[in-house]
Amino acid sequence: MAVWGTNFVVIKLSLGSFPPFLFAALRYIFALLPLVFFFPKPKVPWWNLCIYGVAVGVGQFGVLYFAVDGRISPGLASLVIQTQVFFTIGFAMFFANERLRLYQAVAVAVALTGLGIIALHNDANTTFLGLALVVFSGFSWGVANTVSRRAGSINMFSYVIWASAFSIPPLLVISLVFEGGWQQMSTSIVSAPIGAWAGVLWQSWANTLFGYAAWGWLLSKHSAAVVAPAPLLVPIFGMGASAIFLSESLPLWKISAAGLVIIGLLINLFWPNLKRSLSKS
Repeated sequence: MAVWGTNFVVIKLSLGSFPPFLFAALRYIFALLPLVFFFPKPKVPWWNLCIYGVAVGVGQFGVLYFAVDGRISPGLASLVIQTQVFFTIGFAMFFANERLRLYQAVAVAVALTGLGIIALHNDANTTFLGLALVVFSGFSWGVANTVSRRAGSINMFSYVIWASAFSIPPLLVISLVFEGGWQQMSTSIVSAPIGAWAGVLWQSWANTLFGYAAWGWLLSKHSAAVVAPAPLLVPIFGMGASAIFLSESLPLWKISAAGLVIIGLLINLFWPNLKRSLSKS
């Protein structure tokens, strides 16, 4: 969650050098190469890899980058994308017949109250299109979560690497058609400073390979209702990183909202153990 939260600052800074869909394509190119030659294809159907790659690469991050590129602030984007919690849990209840327990519903409600406080106090430099795009990004993340859980207990590192192959072609096509063609793409690549390329590598290795491999592993081992609320911490890390690197303020309302999010997560993680301990005493 720390990697994902700080990532929104990296996205904002790197978009100064790359158009959004080209930036997303570069992210998955470096996630795929050269590691695809060293890790065998996981034992999952090609359709599973394809849906995951398109959902997470184009639907989640291509669209997210496009939204953050002047249509929504990074801090608010890190908040709104947490609509994935609803989509992930909803898909699990619909497709896997999972039940949402009362304490889990309470935990999500408490955490979302904190997120609601953040939304009410956020600045007005956000368009309706930006909000809608990030909600769609959260929907796509929910789709990717559902598909990766269907993959079962496999090497999730290999899974993310091989799925990246399906993210790259549509992202490059979108960039080619809507972001100025080959000339603009090549100009961006040649003129990008070292800091922008560091952002690409952070996206590829830290955020994609480590973050999504670990996330997919957690989803394969635990129910969606247990794991899905964890990214509610992302806005907390996102606000902290923005305060450090973008000099954004941290007033009392932000700290209070962060506290509610953390309380919600603590309820979700520790209530079963606490209930067992109380029943034994």
